[in-house]
Amino acid sequence: MDAPDLHVRGTILPGGLARELWIRDGTIVEGPLTRAAEVAGGWILPGLIDAHCHVGLGPGGAVERDEQERQALTDRDTGVLLLRDAGSAADTRWIDDRPDLPRIVRAGRHLARPARYIRDYAHEIEPSELVAYVEQEVVRGDGWVKLVGDWIDREAGDLSPLWPRDALDAAIGRAHELGARVTAHVFGEDALPDLLGAGIDCIEHGTGLSDDLIALMAERGTALVPTRVQVDNFPSYAEAGQARFPTYAAHMRALHARVDDTLHRVYEAGVPVYAGTDAGGVLPHGLVAREVVALADSGMAAADALAVASWAGRAWLGRPYGLAVGDPADLVVYDADPRAELAVLGSPRRVVLRGRVVL
Repeated sequence: MDAPDLHVRGTILPGGLARELWIRDGTIVEGPLTRAAEVAGGWILPGLIDAHCHVGLGPGGAVERDEQERQALTDRDTGVLLLRDAGSAADTRWIDDRPDLPRIVRAGRHLARPARYIRDYAHEIEPSELVAYVEQEVVRGDGWVKLVGDWIDREAGDLSPLWPRDALDAAIGRAHELGARVTAHVFGEDALPDLLGAGIDCIEHGTGLSDDLIALMAERGTALVPTRVQVDNFPSYAEAGQARFPTYAAHMRALHARVDDTLHRVYEAGVPVYAGTDAGGVLPHGLVAREVVALADSGMAAADALAVASWAGRAWLGRPYGLAVGDPADLVVYDADPRAELAVLGSPRRVVLRGRVVL
């Protein structure tokens, strides 16, 4: 069934101007339209993003479609209408055929070394295979590839890099030849120089960043998705590893203790930062409002924390990011100005996706 024409009045962000939006066939159009259904107005944002989540993953790996649907609906009902799936073992392409579910930008499946990541999450391969698997995951994804940059090395008893520099140079170079961007999970310090030196496009978590590497990221425009709400799990990871891996446990606690200082230095240096929760697997979906508040608590200006979860984040992902005539009608309506009260992001009044009122 075709969606009805819609009419939405409100204050449009980021501009802050009172406007009327007319919507037909999933797109914002010139108005007025006769017989358009009225949508309760307020403060209106382009749909939110989660720049780091995992649709289709649970604690034991890939989950069935009913759970994939539940995850996607949870995000949608908190106003998150664009997801960057930063690695999933599940095939979620069926979601693209559902107009009531968020749009997804996929990074294929994680690429890791054997026994060096969460079981059943990644393709577990050797460095000599990395280029071939990057080529494969470029096809499977939507312009992104996801590497596991570091993880606990049980022999060393601490975090350590997974890939030698020559393998990273070849793999990241090949991804760029194919028009894809590359990102990597990195908790600690040691994997970062080679990843950044090889020209990676984004770092996930990044809790081990030093001032010189922050400066390099700022110079190159390399993005960081800090997953601040996920980092608060580091003490529990440390506790779980304390008996067998005390060096790792101490390391994880130290990374957690300085995370807000690290994020503040990243922000002050001008590194592009985007809002992602790491939902799926350990954390539940629907946490973007918490992530935005956490970014602001770490020292990011409230307006910037909002931008990286909406219009700025959408632009970074290469998707429409405004609410002008001709743009997709993906928007969220709030009772209060989220710039003044970031927590309101968790309670949208209305959600419109592809021109349909879905909440």
